[in-house]
Amino acid sequence: MFETIFKTSQMFFLLLISTISFCAASISQKNGSLSPHVVFVTGDEEYRSEESMPMIANILHHNHGMKVTICYAIDPNSGMINPDYLLGIQGLEALDKADLVVFFMRFRQLPDDQFEKILAYLESGRPIIGFRTSTHAFLYNENDPRSIWNDAFGTKIFGQKWITHHGHHEVRPLTHVYRQAENKNHPILLGVNSFQAHSWLYHVHGGKHRLQGDYKLLLNGHALLSTHIENLDLYPLDNPVAWTNSYLGARVFFTTLGHPYDFQEPAMRKLVVNGIFWALGLENRIPKEGSNVDLIEKYAPSNAAFGGYKRNQKPRQIGNHE
Repeated sequence: MFETIFKTSQMFFLLLISTISFCAASISQKNGSLSPHVVFVTGDEEYRSEESMPMIANILHHNHGMKVTICYAIDPNSGMINPDYLLGIQGLEALDKADLVVFFMRFRQLPDDQFEKILAYLESGRPIIGFRTSTHAFLYNENDPRSIWNDAFGTKIFGQKWITHHGHHEVRPLTHVYRQAENKNHPILLGVNSFQAHSWLYHVHGGKHRLQGDYKLLLNGHALLSTHIENLDLYPLDNPVAWTNSYLGARVFFTTLGHPYDFQEPAMRKLVVNGIFWALGLENRIPKEGSNVDLIEKYAPSNAAFGGYKRNQKPRQIGNHE
């Protein structure tokens, strides 16, 4: 009799464990991973993504319990961060098991094995976030078959390639950012009010150009300074600066903002962290005042400038990597 009771209890326990596992899997499939892994791919010579993206990763890990990995352009001789090194980004194998990727790249010429890691992620149907120069993440020689991605990475994934911008390198805010009226209640915009951005406005829509895909506009920007003042019919002073899109069924969020000083503004950090939650299918976790974007460490970034990166900086990981 005791043996029968033991077997019955054992079967009940196994059934209970199976039920819990099934429920957890169902939640994960519906709302994304409960503790998602976000991979940041940095590598731009101008906007100090090697400084701003670790700051965002730190917020995700410490304020929201996410696993984060940061991939850097590393000088092969010194082993130090060198965003001017265009021929490689270290750590892209993390994309194999990533739940979401964040790109902040410019004019990279990655070797085949690294390029294929990125393509494999894109084709997997997992969510994607992009910043500013990621519309022109690659610059392969025109005879290279990968050169099709020089423009296609921007147009196919995010909705636009690099065209032009208004103004350049002024040490003051250059764009007034405001909500797109019809989508003002989108979860990405929770807690995000109008603010002044140091990013000079990118042209992506208007005149001869149109955003592509099933985009939904979230934020617009008004240029406070323009080098196209004689051609505003082609390059209007107001342009989208943040929108959603999709690629192979995956959620995509993109912003043309990304000047290192922009991230000092809480509204900008909320935009980014809210966007990550939304892309993961976890918008139900965004409170009405927006995500917690309190800084974990002091953020005093370098200004945007070619060649302006901090020398002798070792690659840094956060959380389980520390």
